[in-house]
Amino acid sequence: MSTDAIVLNNVFKSFKKTSKRNESTTMKTELVRLLKFQRRLVEPATHIEALKGIDLRIPQGSTVGIIGRNGSGKSTLLKLMTGIYSPTTGTIDVQGRISALLELGAGFHPDFTGRENILINGIILGMSRAELKERTPGIIEFAELGDFIDEPVRTYSSGMFMRLAFAVATHVDPDVLIVDEILAVGDEHFSRKSQTKMNEFRTSGKTIVLVTHDLATVQNWCSAAVWIDGGRVRMYGHSADVVNEYRRAVNAAENEGQKTGHSALDQPGLALPSRVQVEDKAPLGSVSAVRLKDGRGAAQQAFRADAPLTIEVDWSVREKAKVKFGLDLIASDGRLLLSTGWSGGELSGAGTARVELARLGLGGGVYELLLSAAGNDETVKNPFRVALHVAPTDGVGPLRPELRWSL
Repeated sequence: MSTDAIVLNNVFKSFKKTSKRNESTTMKTELVRLLKFQRRLVEPATHIEALKGIDLRIPQGSTVGIIGRNGSGKSTLLKLMTGIYSPTTGTIDVQGRISALLELGAGFHPDFTGRENILINGIILGMSRAELKERTPGIIEFAELGDFIDEPVRTYSSGMFMRLAFAVATHVDPDVLIVDEILAVGDEHFSRKSQTKMNEFRTSGKTIVLVTHDLATVQNWCSAAVWIDGGRVRMYGHSADVVNEYRRAVNAAENEGQKTGHSALDQPGLALPSRVQVEDKAPLGSVSAVRLKDGRGAAQQAFRADAPLTIEVDWSVREKAKVKFGLDLIASDGRLLLSTGWSGGELSGAGTARVELARLGLGGGVYELLLSAAGNDETVKNPFRVALHVAPTDGVGPLRPELRWSL
């Protein structure tokens, strides 16, 4: 059995575009045209290629973020994966049950109640009546709609729509979950709740494909990223590498736009630079690998708030130098929670450094650790990034210090 959840082979997708000549008309001119049996002049049909030869393999159990400019083909790619669109040419293979969170309310009938839409969507996704009967109470409880569950969904606010759509998509036990920016909708409480549910998906081995413009989310939460540009895969790899390269290209395009007086990112026909050349010399120090271990020395990525954590850092220096190790802790929203350093003295060659935390003390969520080894006070440009998953806990906020209450 294949270990890939989604496979796209040489996929093209084009849309037919037919435009009429720009001519002013009135009822009188239209009647005269009809009486004279004149046909309206129509431009020849043209085709817009949204995707151009996409080759992509997404492994089972991975979390992949798709990034790129507006109009680059990201949403079209998702709709092909979900079967909403069929490829013009090429093949798409998806293993297992697939569930999607696309545009708000997609797949809901406005005149049906929330309960009826749960039933309809469940059947469409291939669930049996017994499965639906078992899972409907959990969906209703998660959506927090109360008596509104038996009201037509056209009466729902955007937040209520969002809660119901998310609850249905995540409670039908899909093997693959497709998400298109919809998590940006909703209040802070539901955002935290949905994030916890998504973390459960990740740890249970589900495949998640996420389209978003939030680069911090992709970098901190996704194991890999795909950069789509002009309908083609520009880069596919580790999320930090892809996001950094995309940011470099965007900055270069913006700088070029400032010189010419136009925004390079707003011009569909203007491609981003293929790769930004970095003229700086290679750094003295670098980090090649990072391992997270629990109190027993076993490697893992998910920890409890009260668990100890050991971070092992494999480092090297090109020549003998004074090496300073750096550790930054970043929250999922991009906030810097901790920045610390430690001098290892004068070192050469390669080795392993360790930092031990007796108690993690973090709230539930996904964090990012940035580890670096800089020689002779050099500036760190590309720290090693690793995701840190913390199990959900009570309370709000990123910190869970040891507390003792008393009266």
